[in-house]
Amino acid sequence: MIAYLRGSLKYKSVIPKKDNFIIIDVAGVGYKVYVLDQLINNLQNGQEIELFIYNQVAEAVLDLYGFVTVEELNFFEVLISISGVGPKSALNILQKAKIEDLREAANMGSADILSKVSGIGHKTAQKIVAGLQDKIGGIETTKTGVWSDQFGEALEALVGLGYSTSQVREALSHVKSPDTGDKIREALKILGKR
Repeated sequence: MIAYLRGSLKYKSVIPKKDNFIIIDVAGVGYKVYVLDQLINNLQNGQEIELFIYNQVAEAVLDLYGFVTVEELNFFEVLISISGVGPKSALNILQKAKIEDLREAANMGSADILSKVSGIGHKTAQKIVAGLQDKIGGIETTKTGVWSDQFGEALEALVGLGYSTSQVREALSHVKSPDTGDKIREALKILGKR
């Protein structure tokens, strides 16, 4: 499997409403890689490029999807792990919405941001948000928009005990202790009262 490519840009295809791709020349071999439009727009032929790669292998398909950062690749893989979301749909979602906005939609349980993505109805958007909540439940933004990783381990432990991500986040928002063990104990007291 190909996990990473470094080479020079040989060709870029930008056709409106089509799957946009680039061809990377790696030591004389051309790899066709589907990428985000933003990347294509910032590249020039002959330019050196490095991409993290996702391989789609199916019966009649062997496609490569490229991302500039591991974070983009990881989020893409989270999206395609949701039932009904294929690689091209996931790429389309990432074209239209920033990763931060998708995280916020998942944390808030709001499907509106995904409903705006071309070709995704409200019910499908709700399904995707629900899937994202399950997959990235340990990620939350505070009121200032910055993730507070102070609750990461406590949240993970409490979700592991069977509580929903939203219940746990609500309980942890009332906990002041910096110690993970104390956070879990205090949150359990709060959750036990409900």
